[in-house]
Amino acid sequence: MTSPANTHLAAIPILMYHNIAPAPRDLAVYRSLYVSPGAFGRQMWLLHRLGYIGLSVTAAEPYLRGEKSGRVAVITLDDGYADNLQSAMPVLQKWGFSATCYVVSGQIGRYNSWDDQRLGIRKQLMTTEQLRAWRDGGMEIGAHTRTHPRLTQCTEPQLHGEIRGCKEELEDRIGSEVTQFCYPYGDENERVVEVTREAGFRTATTTHRGRAVAGDDLWRLPRMQIARHHLLPQFAMKVFSGYEDRRR
Repeated sequence: MTSPANTHLAAIPILMYHNIAPAPRDLAVYRSLYVSPGAFGRQMWLLHRLGYIGLSVTAAEPYLRGEKSGRVAVITLDDGYADNLQSAMPVLQKWGFSATCYVVSGQIGRYNSWDDQRLGIRKQLMTTEQLRAWRDGGMEIGAHTRTHPRLTQCTEPQLHGEIRGCKEELEDRIGSEVTQFCYPYGDENERVVEVTREAGFRTATTTHRGRAVAGDDLWRLPRMQIARHHLLPQFAMKVFSGYEDRRR
């Protein structure tokens, strides 16, 4: 069993972002899903300044399995918004970082159909060409289902279609293997996790709070949401201290 001291040293923050863009003025709800390009740039600078390397999930796998150690932070972005390519990738490349963008395969080149009515706004998702540009820029594409449903509410055929079908669609579109998965809304149970494993994904991320440690269930990895209202000191507290760990 890992001792408390070793757990602290081995803590791996997995950061969760959505939009890297200014929040629209007329957006009444979920403004927290936006992080401005300036704020994102400062956060990545701080990681670099403190000796951390920003990694995609695949690049971080040896750390998550306990095969390597070091100051690493895993950077993930949910849904596949076009602003990830436009605003996040140049910052990531500046510091030699990589990141994983989890893509909703049935909406490539379209918009956020799963919550556009609730938000009152349609947000542009990356096209196939933009996804390839993201990959060719040193970043990773992960799977986020075909239509962004609550997976625990899916029938067995729906569940397999959403998870395995997403993997197949993305691999066909981008011509690369897709091995990382993210549960929409963090919604999972034993049945969902088992289908995810069987589909061939090597890890899956949730919305459970806390930093990951070597030996965690690779198909139930915790993450910490980085939101619009998090100033740099708050970002530092979440990422570098045990603040989020106490909420696991």
